[in-house]
Amino acid sequence: MLGSASAFDGPLRTACCAGRIRRAELDEDWEQTMQHRGTETRGRVLAVGLCVLAFFTGLQVQAAGAQEAARAKSAAASNTAQKGMYYVDFRARTAASYGHAFVWFGRTDQKAVEVAGLHPATESVIPYILGHVLPVPAETGASYGDLDEQYLTASYRVLMDEAQGKRVFAYIKHLQASSPVWNAATYNCVAFIQDIARHMGLRVPGNHMLYPEDWVNGLRALNGGGRIGRMPSAQSPQAQARAPSAPSSSQTAEVHLRPE
Repeated sequence: MLGSASAFDGPLRTACCAGRIRRAELDEDWEQTMQHRGTETRGRVLAVGLCVLAFFTGLQVQAAGAQEAARAKSAAASNTAQKGMYYVDFRARTAASYGHAFVWFGRTDQKAVEVAGLHPATESVIPYILGHVLPVPAETGASYGDLDEQYLTASYRVLMDEAQGKRVFAYIKHLQASSPVWNAATYNCVAFIQDIARHMGLRVPGNHMLYPEDWVNGLRALNGGGRIGRMPSAQSPQAQARAPSAPSSSQTAEVHLRPE
């Protein structure tokens, strides 16, 4: 019996050892499998994390791009606004007698202003009196009180684009250079700025013998009634002279005198 037990003892031990080895191999395979799965899981988590990061980064880039585009649009609008528009401001002010009519012209984005107006070229009152009978030498620049707001009685500003402004400003300069005399009845300060308004295609009152304040207010009323208007886009010498009937003769002629 002892011999028989010994006969089985060797194979049994061999089988047990083989079992242990197989189990160790299985355990090792399991650990390797779990490690591999853990690596795959971490890789997937990392990939997902990178995708999420890229997604939100893209959103931030888009938002930044939209903000930059908005800033660029705002800057462009600001530049357009800062560029300004050309204008002619038809103005009337007080004087010692009937007042004076003249224009300011310039750009809305600049403080500098130019003045054009017809008046006798003197500081003496005598040429103003003679100018009711005979033409007297004239000046076409600024006169006393033209830049002072406290003397202003009426105004009507007309805005223009750059092309219009350059044409009108050139005409004003030409008119200044070609208006050597002043006469209260034939060609006075109102007639001077009336030529400018007609050149711009505006509707004008039909009588240059109106008081300057009445003429400027009439010009504004005929062209929409607002304090600021726009120059018509279409211009032609024939269409610019559209004028209503003249007012009653009870309104007196203008004579330019220095304010006291």
